[in-house]
Amino acid sequence: MGEWSEHFEDFPEEDPANQHNGIYDPEGAKRARLEAKKREQVIEDSKALQQELQRIAAAAKANAGRKKQ
Repeated sequence: MGEWSEHFEDFPEEDPANQHNGIYDPEGAKRARLEAKKREQVIEDSKALQQELQRIAAAAKANAGRKKQ
């Protein structure tokens, strides 16, 4: 028997990458992967934004403390 990739070329319906909600749906599986990738990017961007906002808030607080003195 050859490689799994060769088997899936002959039987694409058996490739787990072509399954979506338990049925053979390569387009649905592709859309689901793209949506998951977009969600991951949104989470990354959100975390980066939160860190930047925290940095700005800390700088503003430090700056406000210096002005009072």
